[in-house]
Amino acid sequence: MTALAPLQPMRHGSQFRAFGLHAGELTNPFLGIDHAWMSGPTFPPHPHAGFSAVSYLFLDSETWINNRDSLGGRQQILPGGLHWTAAGRGVVHEENPAEPGKTVHMLQIFVNLPREKQGDAPFALALAPQDVPVVTLPGAKVRVPLGAFGGQRSPLRPPTEVLLLDMTLEAGAELSVPVPAGQTAFVLPIFGRLTVNDGQAEAGGAPVPVMTAGPDAQVIRLQATQGAAQVALFAGTPLDQPVYWQGPMALASPEALVHAMTAYRRGDFGQL
Repeated sequence: MTALAPLQPMRHGSQFRAFGLHAGELTNPFLGIDHAWMSGPTFPPHPHAGFSAVSYLFLDSETWINNRDSLGGRQQILPGGLHWTAAGRGVVHEENPAEPGKTVHMLQIFVNLPREKQGDAPFALALAPQDVPVVTLPGAKVRVPLGAFGGQRSPLRPPTEVLLLDMTLEAGAELSVPVPAGQTAFVLPIFGRLTVNDGQAEAGGAPVPVMTAGPDAQVIRLQATQGAAQVALFAGTPLDQPVYWQGPMALASPEALVHAMTAYRRGDFGQL
């Protein structure tokens, strides 16, 4: 990937706490991720182009997020729900906690779009908490907001096919997750400590890359080692394309990036 400037979320005030990685340091097709706690207005109206901005709220969030965009959308992202904004050729949106002073516990995920879809009209997908499939296994519960696992599939069909699993393990519980050939994968511990294949991971650390694309299907083995643990697992097929970014825009060529920036300044992304 070739970067002009790092892709960073817009953060305002001291109410936003997050850790994660950005600017191509994660696994293609993911551009970045924040594991965040938000308790006040944080994301004022801002543009995106060329990729998808995805918000997933954990079930322990104290409140929900009010989301609005320049397409005229007005959404409530409830605890346990997911909202996918495919920016395409450009969109403006805003997300803030519904009740100031109450904390939203969430993932902010940036997923690249295939080059041929980066010029498409923007659109949004929403998944209500009650529509997220849940797989219950001995000592483990797995929510499937994106992709498929254990015979269950998310009803969302996003423009970039990726897997997101929100997994809770009881103390000592083990769980194996198959990853198809040709995909990459990484995990992000949410709380507790666990082993990931032969390595150690714990909450508060950075995402842990655990698998690179290869010709064979593989298995990720997880085990909670000290009490219960929660972990998010991500996987997807890498996109064979460069990434040029500037602020909240990421395109597959310098010319497309300049075009998107010009279009935004011209007002083509719309307004809230």
